[in-house]
Amino acid sequence: MWILRTITVLGTLSGLGYNLLCLWAARWFFNKRRSARRTGFSPAVSLLKPLCGADPNAYENLRSHCVQRYPDFEIIFGVNDPEDVVISIVQRLMHEFPERNIQLVVCSKFMGSNYKISNLIQMFPAASHEYVLVNDSDICVGPEYLQQVMNEFQDRRVGMVTSLYRGIAGKTLGAKLEGLGISTDFIPGVLAARQIEGEIRFGLGSTLAFHRKALESIGGFDCVADYLGDDYELGRRIFEAGFTVALAGCIVEHHLPDYSFGDYLRHQLRWARSIRDSRPRGYAGLILTFGIPWATVGVIVSPFAAWAWSLLALTLIMRCTVAFTIGFGVLRDREVLKQFWWIPLRDLAAVGIWAGSLVGRRIVWRGNVFTLENGKLRP
Repeated sequence: MWILRTITVLGTLSGLGYNLLCLWAARWFFNKRRSARRTGFSPAVSLLKPLCGADPNAYENLRSHCVQRYPDFEIIFGVNDPEDVVISIVQRLMHEFPERNIQLVVCSKFMGSNYKISNLIQMFPAASHEYVLVNDSDICVGPEYLQQVMNEFQDRRVGMVTSLYRGIAGKTLGAKLEGLGISTDFIPGVLAARQIEGEIRFGLGSTLAFHRKALESIGGFDCVADYLGDDYELGRRIFEAGFTVALAGCIVEHHLPDYSFGDYLRHQLRWARSIRDSRPRGYAGLILTFGIPWATVGVIVSPFAAWAWSLLALTLIMRCTVAFTIGFGVLRDREVLKQFWWIPLRDLAAVGIWAGSLVGRRIVWRGNVFTLENGKLRP
C-alpha cells in the first residue's frame, strides 16, 4: 500500500508543478499582449475559408471576416458539394459586401483523405497575395484580427502565425465541458508547451497564416493531404524548414455544436488520438499533469490521512487558479467563472479519455470512418 501512496503523492506533486508551469507561461502571454502595438505593417492577404455545411452561428462567423479593419484582403470560400447549404450564406455575404473581393470555389476533386485540406489545395491557386491565412469555418473574429495577426510578420524570420481561441458553448453539458476543457486545459497546455520548448512549433486551426515562400518550402498544402492533425503538421514542418512560428496576441472564438455527453466523449477521443499520433511522447507525459485525479486516488487510498486531504485541497486551489488566470485572464472567457465547478468532473473524465486513446485507431470525422496510421487518415 505504501507504494501506491508514494505514486499518488508523486503524481499529485507533478500535477502541481505543471500548474505552476502554466501560470509562468500565462505571464509570458500577458507581457506579450501588453507590449503589442498597432503598426503600419499591413501587407495584402488572401483569406481562405474551407467550408462543409453550416456550423453553429455560421452567418455571424463568416461575416466577422468581411468587416475587418484592414486595407487590402480577399476572401476565398471553398466547398466540395455544389449543393452545400452554406453556399446560400456565402451568396448573402457577396450581396451584403459588394465592395469586398469575395470568391466561391467549388472543389470538385478529392485530393487526399483530409477533405478540408483537399479543398484548400484547390482553393490555393485562386489566392493572389503573398500572404495567405486559413482558419476553420466555426471561427468568429474581432475587427482587428487580420491586423493583429499580420503584425507578427514584421519579423522576417516568421513563416507562420497561429492564435489562441476560446470555446463558445451552447446549452448542453457536453458543449459546456468541451468549452471548459479548451479554456482551462487545452490552451494552458499550448502555453506550457511553448514555455518548455521556448517557442511554438505547431499550429492551431483557429489561425494558420503563412508567408507564401514558407508554405511553398514544405510542399504547400499537398504535404498534409492525408493527415488528421493538419494544423499541427503544417506548423511543425514550417518550423523544421527553418522558419519561426509566431503566436498572435489576439483571441478568436470557436463556436461549439450542442454536443450530447456521448458526442463530447467521442469528439474528445478523436482529438486525443490525433494528438497522440502527432506528439506521442508529449501525450504520454500528460499522465504527469492530472493533479486532481492523482490527489483523488490519494484520498481513496488514505481516507483518514490529513496529508491526503491537504494535497487534494491544494490541488483544487491550484487548478482553479490556472483556470481563472488563463481561461478568464488570458482568453477572457466569462463562462469559466460560471462553470468552474465542473472542472473536477471534466478532469476525471479526461483520464478515461487519455487512457482510451492509447489503444485503438478508429475515428469518425464528419460522418466518415477512418483509421489513423502515424497521424494519417486511412478510409
